[in-house]
Amino acid sequence: MNDPAEGAAALPDGRRLRSERSRQAILDAALALLEEGILVPTAQQVSDRAELGIRSFFRHFPDMAALFASIDEQSRESVEALFMGGDRDGTLEERILHAVERHAEGYENQKYSIKSAAAQSWRYEILRKNYARYQRGLHKDLDDWLPELKSLSRPEREAVDAVASAEMWLRLREHQGLSKKHAIEVVVDMLTRLVPE
Repeated sequence: MNDPAEGAAALPDGRRLRSERSRQAILDAALALLEEGILVPTAQQVSDRAELGIRSFFRHFPDMAALFASIDEQSRESVEALFMGGDRDGTLEERILHAVERHAEGYENQKYSIKSAAAQSWRYEILRKNYARYQRGLHKDLDDWLPELKSLSRPEREAVDAVASAEMWLRLREHQGLSKKHAIEVVVDMLTRLVPE
């Protein structure tokens, strides 16, 4: 015979699991829209993609800022891993090349998220904070690739960060129409001129 207490305990668990599935469907839908180039998705677009009602969206996320915070929390580790690692040994020339190639892969992978954050940062403080955190991480990562940067003056170092930035990468790729290979060559050349041996 079934124990009624077991059935009562299973009901809240079932609701909780459905709620977790709905929440994850919303996060997945938002990421899918960004990857398709929809840089400023609305709550309605995300709900429609997740095949959920708009009320379900707002039950999980009070506003779009909360959604963006959750997306960042869920994907931070995998995004940061795109830029970490790689062969950090070798000559200065080799390390510059490897650093640029590694960052290029990350920028290519995250281009729609980068563009979406840029398009909406004026509206959402969480996007400004996330952007600043990622910039600090990239700055530190370049220091790890290229210890020679520590000898630069502040203006010189600011120039290095500008040249190695996602904004520079997207400009070369999209506004100037360079192939990935040629964009890498341009960034490597500029960094080589800026970093002392």
